[in-house]
Amino acid sequence: MSQAPTTMKASILAPGQIAPNILSSIVVFLVALPLCMGIAIASGVPPAAGLITGVIGGIVVGAFAGSPLLVSGPAAGLAVLVFELVRDHGLVALGPVVLLAGAMQLAAGLFKVGLWFRMVAPAVIHGMLAGIGILIVASQLHVMVDAKPLAGGLQNFGALPGRIWDVVTSKQGLEAGLLGLGVIAVMIGWEKFKPAKLKLVPGALLAIILATAIAQVAQLDVARVDLPANLFGSIEFVGSSGLAMLLDPTLLGIALAFAFIASAETLLSAAAVDSMHTGPRTKYDRELCAQGIGNMLCGAAGALPMTGVIVRSAANVQAGATSRLSTILHGTWLLGFVVLLPWLLRMAPIAALAGILVFTGFKMVNPKQLKELAHFGKGTLAVFLATALMIVATDLLMGVAAGIALSLLLMALRAAYLHVSLKKDEANKTAVLRLTGSATFLNVPRLSEVLDSVPDGTTVTVDMDKLRMIDHACLVLLQDWNRTAHARGCKLVVDWQALEALSEAGSKRGRVQGLTTT
Repeated sequence: MSQAPTTMKASILAPGQIAPNILSSIVVFLVALPLCMGIAIASGVPPAAGLITGVIGGIVVGAFAGSPLLVSGPAAGLAVLVFELVRDHGLVALGPVVLLAGAMQLAAGLFKVGLWFRMVAPAVIHGMLAGIGILIVASQLHVMVDAKPLAGGLQNFGALPGRIWDVVTSKQGLEAGLLGLGVIAVMIGWEKFKPAKLKLVPGALLAIILATAIAQVAQLDVARVDLPANLFGSIEFVGSSGLAMLLDPTLLGIALAFAFIASAETLLSAAAVDSMHTGPRTKYDRELCAQGIGNMLCGAAGALPMTGVIVRSAANVQAGATSRLSTILHGTWLLGFVVLLPWLLRMAPIAALAGILVFTGFKMVNPKQLKELAHFGKGTLAVFLATALMIVATDLLMGVAAGIALSLLLMALRAAYLHVSLKKDEANKTAVLRLTGSATFLNVPRLSEVLDSVPDGTTVTVDMDKLRMIDHACLVLLQDWNRTAHARGCKLVVDWQALEALSEAGSKRGRVQGLTTT
């Protein structure tokens, strides 16, 4: 995001800074309100579960966060995983799993492993978000015509032609579909042509207001948000029977996935927010602890899991926030709105919220990333594509695991890369063997092939100026060739002591000698 950093002092709130934070909190509240409900519906849970998470993310996590301007709440990045959990194990399993995931995050923060979560390759994270975006689009296109999505991404895509045919021929869901398309059109148009004076007005809010007004005035027969009159009455606290479900190894694995993905997305978002201002940097372990506390509270209340989310956080910074007061107040406005005006939210068409999420899903895919990642090499692009495609074809866990595995494989291959060249001077019967990179057992066939091509009677000089290391297999190969080369009139010129120093044995010996001399 190309924006000049905003100067702030998040630790001290001067009287003159109160007004900007109130304004920014209102902007974030307006962005968060439709997303909290929409993500809940996409996750297969009641909208109240998303609103509760938004309130906790604002008031509680905002007060303790290690990144003062990071806004936490329900995230589209976990919607697919929540949907699968609720589908396979029921809504009753959501609370215990989120509670355990939060406890894992809190423990990780207390043991100061926050920075370790940032070791996940960015290509994996971006691939994960792209894969999730594709799945959200696939499922919410069905919801946009008041139909239920199917179990998997490929199934949803496969069923789309039939669904569209039903809408066109029987007009079932046509009104809902037109509302959803209208929402997408409004958001696209607002993003491109919004007046400068209204730049802080969220397109999603404008779209949902227009869709709701049209649905009410025209009395359209479309599904609407199901929200209880009493938000607190919808809270179902986790009991002993719910905690007992965690004895299921499958749910333990899902909780670990929640914790890992939520933490990675949060800390990646925190790093992005840091790049947008010049104030205090994120304290990653503190942020992880705050997220853990928040998710434990969400789990106890049976609500959605939360992460730090970049869309709301970017809106927070752009609106002029200077402290955590903005984040806390946005949660307060959410709480006040759903407590005092639930009847207003119940007017919102579900198809309109689905349209917002279809637009959000397309933004998460972000085709421009392909060109950006390709700039860092084909391997980085391959990790991104493998992660995204595996998520769509299988599930979130398999996709992330595939991305991480491919990243590690590429790292190992790069570390073991060796360029071998032999420059011959046949007139003088000499040659230069140049080794660049790391000589490991994986390179023995190639190195052996090059050595076998040396003509009889040639003196070979080994150039190892750019050789980083050599393992035992390659060292033995050179030694054996040198011993047998005399029979062919060949000779190997090499600084054996320097070559051995580049081996693991030589490195260990050097370290031992260094210890004995100090």
